[in-house]
Amino acid sequence: MLGYILKRIAATIPVMGVVALFVFLMLRLSPGDPAAVIAGDYATAEDIVRIREQLGLNEPIFVQFMKWIGSLAQGDLGVSIFTNRPVAELIGQRLEPTIMLTLTTIVFTVLVAVPLGTLAAWRSGSLVDRAVMLFSVGGFSIPVFVLGYMLIYVLSIQLKWLPVQGYRSIFDGVWPFLRHITLPTLTLSVIFIALIARMTRASVIEVLQEDYVRTARAKGQSEFNVLLRHALRNAAVPIVTVIGLSLALLIGGVVVTESVYNIPGLGRLVLDAVLARDYPIIQGLILFFSFIYILINLLIDLSYTVFDPRIRY
Repeated sequence: MLGYILKRIAATIPVMGVVALFVFLMLRLSPGDPAAVIAGDYATAEDIVRIREQLGLNEPIFVQFMKWIGSLAQGDLGVSIFTNRPVAELIGQRLEPTIMLTLTTIVFTVLVAVPLGTLAAWRSGSLVDRAVMLFSVGGFSIPVFVLGYMLIYVLSIQLKWLPVQGYRSIFDGVWPFLRHITLPTLTLSVIFIALIARMTRASVIEVLQEDYVRTARAKGQSEFNVLLRHALRNAAVPIVTVIGLSLALLIGGVVVTESVYNIPGLGRLVLDAVLARDYPIIQGLILFFSFIYILINLLIDLSYTVFDPRIRY
């Protein structure tokens, strides 16, 4: 097990190197000039050239890339072009809202989706099953930002139950935190509840047709025990896989959701950096998200050994 983990960690180095090269070239070769953005609408050509020289953007791309890689090797993600502050510091300041939104979303999603999918599988073909499948189709069909504005209109403007926008840290109190995080969590959760519920339903239906399930029922075990100990446990590997992938895909949803609800997290930082063409922040955030994605995949693979003793690394 330890050898496998070390090999996977070592394999992340070339992967991150490829990601770094791709991101660097993509940003440098795409249209737009951060020097022109900084200089403003009334800047002269000389002003733009001077700013490019100050930022080092007039150097050959290869030289810029090697300088950036050298800084990364020392743990330095660079300095923001606009704020002149370290990228690592900016990420650290915006990390808490994104982490808390991700955690509340995935916890709520699992608590709702897994029982919902299991119930649909148990009552396959019934009205409950059809209702779950209808919800799954609807969850995939509604864009995140549309659902966000719908929830704001109903729960905030009409019913006045929850605040429209903003974020309160959990250290400011659990109740203020929950009031501000509920709407973003509901917005993000719908699509992932639909995804995980469908996967749970399909996996549990397949397991319920196995001989050992019929044997457990023949021995007189309760239906709840059959579903929990036999069906759901043996269907756990594909369910855990889709939960892990959902956690990784939350990164994309966070960008939109944080913009809708004005949450000062990494999603907002990504959007602001893209609009401002702030290369160091964009590069640092993509590398950070890529590392998190690789780490999640590693944890998913390791979790298989818990649910299926036949799997060994």
